[in-house]
Amino acid sequence: MLNRLTVVLLGALPVIGGCSEGHVRFPVTENAQKALPENIHVIRLDATNIRSFEQPAEPHQATPLPSDGGWDYRIGTGDILGITVFDHPELLLTGGGEAQGESGFRVQADGTVAFPYVGAVKAKGRAPEAVREELRTRLAAFVPEPQVDVRVMAFNSQAVSVTGEVRTPNRQPLTTVGLTLLDAVNAAGGLTETADARRVTVRRGGRSYPVDLEGFLSAGLGSNNPVLRPGDIVTVPRRLAREAYLLGEIVKPAAVDLSTEPLTLTQALSRQGGILERRADARGVFVFRANGGAGMKVFQLDARSPTALLLGTRFLLQPGDVVYVTRAPLSRWNDTISDLLPSVGITSSLDRLGTD
Repeated sequence: MLNRLTVVLLGALPVIGGCSEGHVRFPVTENAQKALPENIHVIRLDATNIRSFEQPAEPHQATPLPSDGGWDYRIGTGDILGITVFDHPELLLTGGGEAQGESGFRVQADGTVAFPYVGAVKAKGRAPEAVREELRTRLAAFVPEPQVDVRVMAFNSQAVSVTGEVRTPNRQPLTTVGLTLLDAVNAAGGLTETADARRVTVRRGGRSYPVDLEGFLSAGLGSNNPVLRPGDIVTVPRRLAREAYLLGEIVKPAAVDLSTEPLTLTQALSRQGGILERRADARGVFVFRANGGAGMKVFQLDARSPTALLLGTRFLLQPGDVVYVTRAPLSRWNDTISDLLPSVGITSSLDRLGTD
């Protein structure tokens, strides 16, 4: 949907086309800038200031998702353990997992497993190594110097869910190897073409945390590929169009989508066929940008030379920007601005800016 600034500029185009002929001197002088309302700031793009506009409007941010160190798997209810006592085949008994086609010892609802000679052994909430050590100690009363191995054969107790714009939303069990966010997304078939990797959310403990996964992939932010925890719900949202609008004397005026990649002013103009050479005045390439609640910034690029177009390759567009290329011959600057500003709700009177 077009924002308010775009709508009013569209309505102002017939007025702009009817401006009186003439020429204006650029850049706008300091005195001319003072004649504008305080909430309108005109900036002529040149080599001295272009660096200020090379950064994207939304730089990648580290996620606020808490990090509690590495991953240490803890046995849970429903897990099936493989327990081996070496050189004692009489203890290789089938536990309670065979009902599900598993051979091993199922962790019961009370968090224990039952093992010959020693009876119930607490397993829930413990690492396999801790269960092994307890079994070794208790079996020593029956078996000389027992050598015990405990492994989780089926991970049934803990999982994460991955949903949204992935190819195969699913539930994934957590194992002794930590599962990172990127691994979970890949195990769900990867991102769809409409996925927004910058706005992934991880719901944990009743709270949703934003995670800029793209920040890990393209900017190397390690915290943005966290190790997931039991019960985490990962949601990948659909990417929303975030547009800038190209209007005026352009071969193909249109909206351009900035949600998939950053675009510079020169890139956007080139993708739409460039400016109409016979109708456009290359001096009058303007970018109108809302300045929050503080008014509007108007950027002007004199695109007559290749050097100026190189400057345009460093000017990153932002969502909501309106690029307008004026008709030749260029009208007086104050006529153009005076006709535009009332359309965007600014009624302050303007003095003449520029001379013939």
